[in-house]
Amino acid sequence: MHYPIKVFYSDEDKGFIAVLPDLPGCSAFGETENEAIKQVKIAQELWVKTAKKEGRKIPRPSSEAAYSGRILARTPKSLHRILMEKAKEEGVSLNQFVIYLLSRGVEKRTASLKS
Repeated sequence: MHYPIKVFYSDEDKGFIAVLPDLPGCSAFGETENEAIKQVKIAQELWVKTAKKEGRKIPRPSSEAAYSGRILARTPKSLHRILMEKAKEEGVSLNQFVIYLLSRGVEKRTASLKS
């Protein structure tokens, strides 16, 4: 299984720490990023082997999570009405209008974070 790996430099340890967020407590150290990644893969094998031996559940890698692209949202009736009216004015479906609004909001937020 391919678990996502997060690597960061630790000033305190003066080296790189690689962490497998899906496997609690599974991490490794290396003087280089590549060494930390190599070591955490060994730690992963040991973590999984130990979990199997102890009968613990082994989580699926979050990288294997399926993103369906589907969002279901409950809204107040008044908001639903406003969104429906605006979508109709634009000549698009409610879904298309909501996607448009969401993408605009994400763009604005991303731009403000870069500033």
